[in-house]
This record gives sequence, C-alpha cells and structure tokens, in this order.
Amino acid sequence: MSSPMKYSYTLWSPSDTVRDVAESLGIVSLPEEVAKALAMDIEYRINELLEQATKFMKHSKRTNLTTADISHALRVLNIEPLYGYDSTRPLRFREAILGPGQTLYYIDDDEVDFEKIINMPLPKVPREVSLTAHWLAIEGVQPAIPQNPLPAESRTSMATVAGSTSAEVEVKPLVKHALSKELQLYFERVVAVLTEDSSTATMKNAVLNSLGNDPGLHQLIPYFIQFVAEKIRLNLKDASMLYLMLQVLYRLLTNPTIFIEPYIHSVMPPILTLLVGKRLGSSQSSKEEHYKVRDFAASLLQQVCSQYGDTYHTLKPRVTRTLLKAFMDSSKSVGTQYGALSGLRAIGPEVIRVLVLGNLKDWAVVISSASSVTEEDKSRLGLAVLEALRSLIDPEFAAIDEVSDTDKENFKDFVGPEVAKLVHEVDDSEAIVKAVLDSQKFS
Repeated sequence: MSSPMKYSYTLWSPSDTVRDVAESLGIVSLPEEVAKALAMDIEYRINELLEQATKFMKHSKRTNLTTADISHALRVLNIEPLYGYDSTRPLRFREAILGPGQTLYYIDDDEVDFEKIINMPLPKVPREVSLTAHWLAIEGVQPAIPQNPLPAESRTSMATVAGSTSAEVEVKPLVKHALSKELQLYFERVVAVLTEDSSTATMKNAVLNSLGNDPGLHQLIPYFIQFVAEKIRLNLKDASMLYLMLQVLYRLLTNPTIFIEPYIHSVMPPILTLLVGKRLGSSQSSKEEHYKVRDFAASLLQQVCSQYGDTYHTLKPRVTRTLLKAFMDSSKSVGTQYGALSGLRAIGPEVIRVLVLGNLKDWAVVISSASSVTEEDKSRLGLAVLEALRSLIDPEFAAIDEVSDTDKENFKDFVGPEVAKLVHEVDDSEAIVKAVLDSQKFS
C-alpha cells in the first residue's frame, strides 16, 4: 500500500484550514483530495509571496519584514494588495494563556465606536494634484502676474524681516547684467582715455591694442557698442572722434577671443551712419577727413558682410537696399552718395553688376548737370565709380582679348558719355571696358 502524499512541511494543518474556510462559505462536504490540492496550492502561493516580500526587505537594507513589503510583493505578482494595514504604526502584541505551556500572542486592536464614526462630519475632498508653470522672473524682472507677489508686498516683507519700516528700506532696481569691479574699472579707464582731450596718441593706441587683443572682454561688448553709438550720435561734426570710434569697432571685430556674432545687428547702425551720413565733420575741417571716415566705414562693412553674411541671411539684402536707396536719391549730399557707392562696392561685385551698372548712366547725367556739385566733388565721385567698376575685373581674363572700337562704343552707350570719358582717362581702361561688357553678356 502506498504511503500518504506529503503535502505540507509546516506545523499547521492547511487541509483543516481549507475545510474551515469552505464551511464558512457554505460548502459542507468538501472532499479530502480537493482540500489537500487546494492546501498545497495555497502553501505554494504563500511561499512565493514571502520570497518576493523578502527581496523587498533585503533591498531596503532591513531585517524586519513589514506589511509594506507584503503589499509590494502582491503588486509584483499582479494580486490586489491588502488595504487597511499601516506599517508605520507600531504593532502591540499581547499574550493569552490557553493552558499549561500554551501561550497565544495576538495583536491588540483598538476598539472603535461605530456610532461616533458615523456621526462625524465627512472630511473635505482633497484637490486633484495639478502642476502649473509661470515665470518667476524674466531676465531679472519679475512679471506682474497673480502667482507672483506685488512689488509693494515685497518691499513690506523686506522691511518686516529687517525689523524696520518701509520708508527706511532702500529698494534698488534689478539689473540685467552684472559686471565685476575689475571690468567696471577697465571700462571707465578705456572711456576716459578715448574721450578726454588730455589723452595722448600713445595712450589711445595702447587702449586700442588692448581692445583688439585682450581676452575676457566679452561681457563689455554691449557696453562698448552702446558707447560707440552714443559718441557717433553726439560728435558727427568731429571727424577725428568718428574715426576713433570706427577704430574701436574694428578692434572689437578683429579680437580673436571675442564672440561678437550676436551683436552684429547692433554694430551695423553706427557703420551705416558714418557711411551715408549727410554731413560728417565741421565746416573748418578738410573734405579729406570725412571721405577718410566713409572709406573706413566701407572697409568695416565689407569685413562684417564677408564674415557674417552667411550666418545672417537678411544682412546683405537689408544693407544693399539701404545703400541703393541713398545712391539713387539725387537730393542726397555728395558725401552720402559717395559712401553709398563705396558700401555697395564693399558688399561685392555681384551687387555692382546687378544693381549699379543699370542705373549708372542716369545717375551720371544727374550728377553732371547738378549745379550744387563742385568739380572737386565730381572728381571724388568719379574715383568711387572707377573703384566700383574695377571690382568687376577678373585678373585671370583681364588681358586676353583686345578691346575694339565697337566694344568702346557699346560701353559708351551702356554707361553714358560721362562715365565712358572718365574710364578712358585711366591706364586700365581696357580691362574695365571688357569687364563691364562681359558682365552684361552673362546677366
């Protein structure tokens, strides 16, 4: 006869427990084999649950198993967790003597008066968890929105913390850009050397060299640009000061340790002002001075467009539109038209080929017939026109073919007799004629 199957290795009798639960559910005659099978499955599930709970206990660096570990194990096994057990509350065990040597330990549950619980008012329903975002400050300035305190409340709270009245508290405005004491002192010294009459040429050269080579000046870039723009606006009659401010911009643009690309749009207005300004320099100063300033501004424009024209795609079109408008306006001064033509040449030969050549004939007729334009001014404008036409010359193909009389007549019909006469008087006239005619063949 076969021995009975061992289905439990514990001290308690699982089959009896299963039978008791079945009787409580109304199942009176539960077969013995079914009770044994259910008991074995229950014991397996309990062992599995305890293994998972023990893992949580060990990973938590604890030696006591808590109800929270059991709850986590039930969730891992996809079983509904138990409710009403709080592991944070200490358990109080009591003992009861059932007989000689038989002690029963049980948890002392608190007695709850249901009548009292039923008559208690219901607690408030908690709000749903929600998150909202708002700007606490934008570039150091606190926006006036309901989530932020009012300025008056802030000042009152500051005074209360300090233990004084609001009248005694000095509220300083928020600054957007904080500079160290060293940078502030450096900026003040540079400004003093550049603006004071007592500064010597050696001191100014030393300052310009410092701006062009010293590292660590990036925080001062907006201050220097603002300083240059202000000085240009207030000293349009001082050609030497204007030239000095352009030197400052040139040094900042050529400093290899400065990342000036974000400030290009702030650099362009001072350059364009000195390029197409109506009057630069005083009446006592020579005309060479303001032409010198315009030439320097044109060279800076060329440098900016060549370095940052690809980064800012609208830079060249906007500058070209402004300069072309100034160049074609006959009411503008000679200096403005000279600066506009120099600026267009600085942007590139494509601008001269597409925009200037087609308008050059009509422009020359207006300038030659204007009584307000002196011979000296016409000569200066003629030099600017020659430089613009020379920018079209390709050095590789300048002297391949000779220019015939027919080409010269075509050139005269295209640019006008005034410009043709001006070109024929220079040594490289044939190269200019050929470059202009070739540019028209491919336009």
